[in-house]
Amino acid sequence: MLSEQEIIRREKLNKLREYGINPYPAALFTISTDTNKIISEFKEDQSVSIAGRLMSRRIQGKASFAEIQDSSGKIQLYFNRDEICIGDDKSMYNDVYKKLLDIGDIIGIEGNLFITKVGEKTILVKKFTVLSKSLRPLPLPKTDADGNMYDEFTDPELRYRQRYVDLIVNSDVKNTFLKRTKIMNIMRSFFNEQKYLEVETPILQSIPGGASARPFVTHHNALNIPLYLRIANELYLKRLIVGGFDGVYEFAKAFRNEGMDRTHNPEFTMVELYVAYKDYFWMMETTENLLEKISGELNGKSEVKIGDNTIDFKAPYKRISILDSIKEHTGIDVSNFNEKEMFETGKKLGISVDETMGLGKLIDEIFGEKCEQHYIQPTFITDYPKEMSPLTKEHRDNPRLTERFELLVNGKELANAYSELNDPIDQLSRFEEQLRLSEKGDDEAMFIDNDFIRALEYGMPPTSGIGIGIDRLVMLFTNNKSIQEVIFFPQMKPESSKRKPKKEDFINLGINHEWVDHVMEVYSNIDNLLSNKATQVHQKLNGFRKKNKLGISALQLDEVVKWFEQ
Repeated sequence: MLSEQEIIRREKLNKLREYGINPYPAALFTISTDTNKIISEFKEDQSVSIAGRLMSRRIQGKASFAEIQDSSGKIQLYFNRDEICIGDDKSMYNDVYKKLLDIGDIIGIEGNLFITKVGEKTILVKKFTVLSKSLRPLPLPKTDADGNMYDEFTDPELRYRQRYVDLIVNSDVKNTFLKRTKIMNIMRSFFNEQKYLEVETPILQSIPGGASARPFVTHHNALNIPLYLRIANELYLKRLIVGGFDGVYEFAKAFRNEGMDRTHNPEFTMVELYVAYKDYFWMMETTENLLEKISGELNGKSEVKIGDNTIDFKAPYKRISILDSIKEHTGIDVSNFNEKEMFETGKKLGISVDETMGLGKLIDEIFGEKCEQHYIQPTFITDYPKEMSPLTKEHRDNPRLTERFELLVNGKELANAYSELNDPIDQLSRFEEQLRLSEKGDDEAMFIDNDFIRALEYGMPPTSGIGIGIDRLVMLFTNNKSIQEVIFFPQMKPESSKRKPKKEDFINLGINHEWVDHVMEVYSNIDNLLSNKATQVHQKLNGFRKKNKLGISALQLDEVVKWFEQ
């Protein structure tokens, strides 16, 4: 069911066509500049041509001030009837501009620059062109006489589902994604300066390798085989190291069929880098240099404010082994525990463990529950037990451990890196241990990848590799607590097909007939209406009445209060 405003906009659409104006023209519109350049390089009386979305206007007879928003910002427009309509025909201003345009319409503007008496840089409009008629009103915030703001577009679910609207009305959201692109460009530049090669590897894989995670499964009809969306790109990148490249990296989409929360999305972006003849000590220093460079180029300093914490990305970072961390935060030395002892320790610490978990998974659970949240400043957690790291080289000083680190920042994992295992016999043995865990019931255990073993048998040089979660990295540098805030279109449940509200539902609350259609337009359903306070509803509806110049009686507060008592 169309709202009253949507019906009115469609009527205006038809009237534009009756005027001979195509509301969705095919021809290009020549743009000479943008609002940011106009303001920063302002020249009085300069001719400009810009395009953007009409965001506000104040009509005063034959003159009007408005605001246009393009990709770089906003600028004031000044419409004067006699400037736009040179001859006797004033319909382009009196009818098209004043009556048929709406907030949200996309228009082209040609005019000259000037500064108003109050000092605001403005475009004197000589000509405007309708480029796209908006059929839905934007959810723009409104301010009442007391300066109180309401109707802000802040509901997270609506914002994520309608990111296109979110980007229009919430400028800080757009800035987040501009920073995201800048972060990735800084990283790409950092890698390219070292002559590392950017590559692409398969998303559809016959064996989901490179990480311990539950994959998404699909089916290839032509080949009649199951395929998996990649959980990591690690094994393909290491094949390229075998093939003779000294350094390769890839910005990759990865997919893990696991839980969703504020720091996990089933589809996410990561970058993986592999460099021959290096080890995990070298990779720690490289990671420090990379993050310090990102912070410096993005913010002009190494410190970043994240919630109540100030994170300093200045090197060097603290280093502590995972077993020492568990000892530090639980008081228990688990370094020589077997699987049974680790299982009992998990239970003793109140951690949810089960019989499908092997030694590595148990250590991971204990660390995640008892230690992880304590590492606010960048910290390298190092030297993981072999059971936790099936793709990692055995530690040079302790055969029970591996040369692996995870970088923790603000209590969350940001990166995972190894001295890569290049012994094919050891690698096959590790894969076989993963198979044992899979048979035990661990649905995140790795598959055996025989082709990868074959590649290692041809010889892979000593190599260090790292994976960095781009989404979490952007969260840190944009001070966002939710991963959904840094992904343009995060995964959401399908919109439920709710029963369409009926007018009778509103009338049964006691809403009178002259108001019912307007209440339905503002609140759409009973739940939305009753989720507010009566005073808020009273204020909002009377504000709607005044703004739209409705010829009906104002609502009284006691009348609205009765709706909430039904």
